[in-house]
Amino acid sequence: MSDNDWLYEIKPKGKLIDLNLKEIWRYRDLLVLFVKRDIVTVYKQTVLGPLWFLIQPLFTSVVFTLVFNTFADIKTDGVPPFLFNLAGITLWNYFKECLTSSSSTFTANASLFGKVYFPRFIVPASKVLSGLFKYGIQLFIFTIFYLYFIFVKDVSIAPSIYVWIFPLTILNMALLGLGLGMILSSMTTKYRDLTILVSFGINLLMYLSAVMYPLSEAKIKSPDWAWIIETNPLAQVIELYRNLLLGTGDISFTGLGISSSIAIIAFLIGLVIFNRTEKTFIDTV
Repeated sequence: MSDNDWLYEIKPKGKLIDLNLKEIWRYRDLLVLFVKRDIVTVYKQTVLGPLWFLIQPLFTSVVFTLVFNTFADIKTDGVPPFLFNLAGITLWNYFKECLTSSSSTFTANASLFGKVYFPRFIVPASKVLSGLFKYGIQLFIFTIFYLYFIFVKDVSIAPSIYVWIFPLTILNMALLGLGLGMILSSMTTKYRDLTILVSFGINLLMYLSAVMYPLSEAKIKSPDWAWIIETNPLAQVIELYRNLLLGTGDISFTGLGISSSIAIIAFLIGLVIFNRTEKTFIDTV
C-alpha cells in the first residue's frame, strides 16, 4: 500500500501556527456532536432546564440596575438602565463562556484525548459555537425588551447607522475568549492553581470591562483610573456593542481596530501554545 492510499495520516505538526482546517472539516460531525452535548447536557437534569439561559442575565440586570443605577446613581447616557445592563451582560456572558469552558480543555478531556485521536482544537471550538447558541437566546430576550421599551414605554432609542459591524464585536469576543482560554488550558496542565484563578479573576475582570457602566461615566467618577478601563480591549468592545445597538455615544473605529488586533494576536498565540501542549500534556495531566 502506498502512502497515497491512506485515508488518515497522523504526524507531528511542523508549522508554528497550524489550524489544519481540512482535517477539522473532516471531523465536522464530531464537532457538531460536541456542540449538541454542550447545549443539551448542561441543564438536562435541572428543574428549569434551558430557562436558566434566560434567568441568569435577567436577574443580573435587575441587580445591576438596583445597585449601580439606583443606589450608586450611575448614568446610562439616556438609555433605560435595565436595557443598558442587559446589553452589556449578554455580550459579557458570551466572552465568559468562551474563556471558562475552553480553559479546561486538557484537564476535562484528558481521558478522552488519551484513548482516541481527533483534532484537539475541535473541543475548544465546540465551546465557542455552543456558547454562540446560548448567546443567541439571550440576544432574543434582549430584543424583546428592546421592542418593549420602544413601543410600550415610548423610549426614544434606535440602533446606530453602523449597526452592520455588529458581528465584528461578537467575533472579537469569540477570538479573545478562545485565545485566552487555550493559553490557560495549556498552563493548567502543569499548574492546577490557575483553575481557581480563572474563576476568581473573571469576576474581577467584569468590573474593569465597562459591563455595568459607560466609559464616559468612568471618566467622570474616577478620572485618575479611567485609563485602565479604556486600555482594556473588552471594555472597548462592550462599549462599541452597546453604542451600535442603543445608538448612544460615538463609534470608535480606532478602538475597534485595536481590539480586533489584540483578539487576533491572542488567538494566534493561544493556538501556538495549544498545539505545542497537546503533544506532551498527557504526561503531566
